[in-house]
Parts: sequence; C-alpha cells; structure tokens
Amino acid sequence: MTSTSGRPVGDNQNSLTAGARGPVLMEDYLLFEKMAAFNRERIPERVVHAKGSGAHGTFTVTQDITKYTSAKLFSKVGNTCDLITRFSTVAGEKGSADTARDPRGFSVKFYTEEGNWDMTGNNTPVFFVRDPLKFGDFIHSQKRLPGTNLRSPVVMWDFWSLSPESLHQVTILFSDRGTPDGFRHMNGYSSHTFSLVNANHERVYVKWHFKTMQGIKNLMTAKADELAGADPDYAARDLTTAIDHNEFPKWSVNIQVMTEAEAATYKVNPFDLTKVWNHSDHPLHEVGVMELNRNTKNYFNEIEQAAYSPVNIVPGMGFSPDKMLQARLVSYPDAHRYRLGTNYEFLPVNRPKCPVNTYNRDGFMRFDDNGGDAPNYEPNSMGGATEDKRYLETPSTVAGDSGRYNHREGNDDYKQPGDLFRLLTPDHQKRLVTNIANHMRGIPEHIIKLQLSHFTKADPAYGRGVAELLGMAVAEEELVGAR
Repeated sequence: MTSTSGRPVGDNQNSLTAGARGPVLMEDYLLFEKMAAFNRERIPERVVHAKGSGAHGTFTVTQDITKYTSAKLFSKVGNTCDLITRFSTVAGEKGSADTARDPRGFSVKFYTEEGNWDMTGNNTPVFFVRDPLKFGDFIHSQKRLPGTNLRSPVVMWDFWSLSPESLHQVTILFSDRGTPDGFRHMNGYSSHTFSLVNANHERVYVKWHFKTMQGIKNLMTAKADELAGADPDYAARDLTTAIDHNEFPKWSVNIQVMTEAEAATYKVNPFDLTKVWNHSDHPLHEVGVMELNRNTKNYFNEIEQAAYSPVNIVPGMGFSPDKMLQARLVSYPDAHRYRLGTNYEFLPVNRPKCPVNTYNRDGFMRFDDNGGDAPNYEPNSMGGATEDKRYLETPSTVAGDSGRYNHREGNDDYKQPGDLFRLLTPDHQKRLVTNIANHMRGIPEHIIKLQLSHFTKADPAYGRGVAELLGMAVAEEELVGAR
C-alpha cells in the first residue's frame, strides 16, 4: 500500500499522535490525505439526470444510408464501433427511485474512427418546452421548493398549466409510458432534429429512434410505487443482471428523414421539440443495431464521469434550427466543465478512440503530457496540427429580423396530444386520467381549471375524464371550443 504519491505505507490502522492518548499531529500526512480524498470523492451530481445506470456495447450498421451521410461509420454495411450508454431519471437525485414517474434519459456515446458521436436523448420523442429560455424554469418547477426543500405537485401543475406546449409530454408522462419496466424495455429518441450531410454536401433533417427489441413493457402505478420502496435500484439491477446472464439487450436504430424543401412547408414546425413528425409522412428507415454486452467495472469512472453532449457529432452529421438543441450545444459542455473540470474529455470514458490534436492546454486536472513542448498556438511553423478545408460545415441559410418571437403565438399545442389520447385504448385512457387526477388532488382550484381547459382542447373526453375524477365539471365553453 502507498500514498497517492507512491510513498509506502507502514501503518494504515493508527493515526500519528503525541503519545497513546495524545492529540493527532499535523504531520500525519496519511490521515490528512485520506480525509481530504474522502471529502472530495463525490463530484457535484448532475442538476438533472442525476440517477443513472449504463453499460458498454457495440453498434453495427445494417443498412446503407450513404445517400444521406458521408460519415465513415456508415460507409459500409457491417461496420461496427464500441459505445457506452447511460440511462437515467430526470428530476430525482442520485438516491431516488428508478421507477419514479419521470421521463428517462437515453444517452449513447459512439466511439467512431472520426471522433465521438453522442446521442443525448430521452425515452420520449418530445419535451415539455420548446424555447430554451424556459428550460431552467421548467426544471425548477420539478425540483425542490426553495422554502421547504420538498417537491410540490402545485408548482408542477402551475408551470404546466401556464405552458400549454407541455401538454404533449405531460400526456406521455402520465400514461403507462411514464413508468417503464426497467431500461431494457423502453425506446430511445433523439427528440431533437439533427441533420445528415452526404458526400455531395446535400443535407437532410433526421430524428433518431432507438426501438427496443425486447418489446415495450411498462409498470402499472401501484407496482412502480411498490418497487420504489422495495427496490429503488430496480432498473439498474435489471440491466446489470441481464448482461451478466448473457441476455444482451438490443435496440434497432432508425431515422426519420425530411428534406430541406419538405421542412420549409411541413404542417408543423419540424424543429419544435414539442412536436413529432407523422410516421405516415416520414417513415422509419433502419440504420443499425445497438447491443449492450458488457457491464462496467467501475461505476464512477465509466458512468458517473461519462459526459454526453449533442455538440459531439462527426463529419457527415450536422445540427438544425431547433432552438432547444442550439442552447444545449452550449449548456451541456458548460455543465461538464463545471462538474468534471475543463479537461473532462481527456477522462478515459470520454476520450475519443482516434487521434486528438488540439491546442487546448493547461487547466484543472490536466493528467496527460499536456502537449509536451509542442506549440500551443495556431498558425505556427513548428509542424503543429493544421485545419483541413474538407471538413468545413455545409452552409445553411439563415434569415429573419432579430427579435424575441412569441413561440406560443399561432402554435397548435393541442392536436398532437389529442391524437395521442385517441390512439390509447380505453383502459389506457382510464389509467392516464386516473394518474393525472391522483397527482392533481389538493392543488389550487384555479390551476386545476386552467389545466382542465388544456386537456379538453386536446380532446373533450380527456378533460371530462380528469374532471369527473376530481369532482369538477368542465366549462361548457371549453367543450364548445374543443368541438
């Protein structure tokens, strides 16, 4: 045994003291090193997605999509790459229950030959807000109150009722899909619209879909609540056990594709995170298969320090005008620098498995050779790395006057939630309205009435179903408006 500096340890049982009963001496380097390390072994937990699990695996290309992208990963059917996933709940802290009613994070880091590609998604195809200015407000409404440090359904429904764009995600959240049966039996979605660019610099917009090959399974509310107390790590245990037993979970990886011309005239804003693309308009195209086949050896190194960011794409991929995505391109790396330090991408789990040539130097916890004596500026005449014009981004057209545009004006936030409600079986609809009513009991009446108006505008049966369980009536004018 040694100290962290390599000094051999002669006694790891007794502190250095002045006599058997004397005080501890300041020169006890081992005691202070152990205490200091202990005090710092918890890095700041993620503000959201704090409770997570994951595993290693592989991705295999099964279909040719070279007409859409020049990314080398997709250059040939049969190509493979290593990956690591992280699944998580959103609102709870690190010790919270895996079975809570909450969206699930679904992130994948693909180690490609051209650098890391991160897919940072959820198990839902939409989100609660479409403008990033409201993201922090939304999360605050789901977290703990500043006064009591308690979570509150009142503030949740207060925010949702005043943000009608949240109705689509709220409907999913309180449906059976709000409590998936572990991580193996849920889908994953990029949610955001990204883009692919082919060798001719032609762009298409895409949404990524990871379809579970184990089949969709959800927990009923009573069972989810029971497991929250009996086995709060249920989803993590299920994933780990399956892989230990060589029952490797798989997902079919697919894309929806939309051309730039189609995006310009599509019936909804294709870059609105609260909306989906109709599958009859834009069907799924299979891309490959993701398999998880290796558990972690050290959770902290491989999962807690894993840092996923939508900014991590490879040549042949691109972004979109999705406002939420644009903000996440900045906020995710910034959160990682705060939580893990400026050199977080040098950590083994985050480091690309291809050459990295950057002029970034120094900073907290730089633990490689820090570039040695090579120049730390560019351009230089010392043989340093240089730019390559082949990797310039394909230009996109941006037009419009600078301003703060009302994202709710002229936006139909009721049709798609109504369509989803009507797709549910009667039994599923009953469970949905029951889950909502149980969660809304005891909140102020004015909040309930406003939220009921949103349900009713989506579908009269939706609003009436919740209202009846709460012993309230839906206003007649709301029913007329819904018709």
